[in-house]
Amino acid sequence: MSSIHDLDLTMQLLHKVLDLRTKNQEVISSNIANAETPGYAARSFTFENALRDAVSHTGLHTVAVHANHIPVTSNSLRHVDGTVTVTRDTAGIGDRNTVSVDQEMVKLSENEILYEAAVTMLNKKLALLKYAANGGV
Repeated sequence: MSSIHDLDLTMQLLHKVLDLRTKNQEVISSNIANAETPGYAARSFTFENALRDAVSHTGLHTVAVHANHIPVTSNSLRHVDGTVTVTRDTAGIGDRNTVSVDQEMVKLSENEILYEAAVTMLNKKLALLKYAANGGV
């Protein structure tokens, strides 16, 4: 059985994921908007490994009811900001723009699906909290 603290930590994790996915959306949108801009260097935003590290190196000793449950502390989450990487043109051919609209559209779709999955999980957590607050009714 999870405590309210565990529920709160899960909600904090989902909130952080939504924030990071929003930043990723902004980077992808900027790339797409600048696809025709000569000399524009495409950017990519990564945070998955940093988030995974923050989750796995918490030092918590919890008993997971399910193998996919993640122990996490809010302090470790605060330090996850993600990294923006710039892809510069090294070929020197054409207008030196490094945006691939096809690749950006794939990234956009993937990010949207993962964002919606996090929203769904957060909504389920809130429904569980509402159910508990109403005495299981």
